Amino acid sequence: MGGNPMTRTRMDEVFKALADPSRRALLDSLNARNGQTLRELCAGLDMARQSVSKHLAVLETAGLVTTVRRGREKLHYLNAAPVHEIAHRWISRYDQARVQALADLKLALEETPMDAPTFVYTTYIRTTPQKLWQALTEPAFTRRYWATEFTTDWSAGSPMTWDNHGVVLTDPEQVVLEADPYTRLSYTWHAITPELAKRFGWDDELLTRLAGEPRSKVTFTLEENAPVVKLTVVHDGFEPGSALAEMVSHGWPNVVASLKTLLETGEPLPDDA
Repeated sequence: MGGNPMTRTRMDEVFKALADPSRRALLDSLNARNGQTLRELCAGLDMARQSVSKHLAVLETAGLVTTVRRGREKLHYLNAAPVHEIAHRWISRYDQARVQALADLKLALEETPMDAPTFVYTTYIRTTPQKLWQALTEPAFTRRYWATEFTTDWSAGSPMTWDNHGVVLTDPEQVVLEADPYTRLSYTWHAITPELAKRFGWDDELLTRLAGEPRSKVTFTLEENAPVVKLTVVHDGFEPGSALAEMVSHGWPNVVASLKTLLETGEPLPDDA
């Protein structure tokens, strides 16, 4: 992997983006409150709008910031994917001080407070939209990187049965919301059950809290830019202070990193990665 020029270029872009104190200030602002508009970011920092726009462009190119449109507004989110990938793939290239800096940044990005009721994560995978769609929908793939399988015909409105780490979850509200092959996939999140709580060791208090939350949804957007596909994961529908939002903010980076590794190398990340 070290000989891949695109890999080295992307890694260089991450370190270049992090080298500027103004860009780090923007990341700090998003770490404090994710999902801000350009106007909100400008108001919170002593920087001109043009400067903020230029710095955001560098951060987006490096993949450290990703955006989602909501109506006329463009919302900016921290994206931990580049640092997550560096930590998994190239950590042996750096001295201990830089390794610790990466680990600290990875932790900060993945533990962003969920003030904005949306989790957004973007990564670039060397694959095709067709193969990525298979990896998101077919049990032969999903069980390998996620230990999860879906039973559904992948038509909008169709019910879904989840086999989540050996726990079968069926609920009338578990449905496919959108299914545009190779472009966009969206479905409601699985039901929270006592069997699932037992499987993951949740206590009764956490089970009650999770089961009482409104049902969330996840949306995958696939954008081809050969030889890679840009995958954006948006998980939303959370209430303020959601325990599930905090859980998925830790879970999705690992799931997506394992998916990426499976498609690019033929093997998912080890369970303890």
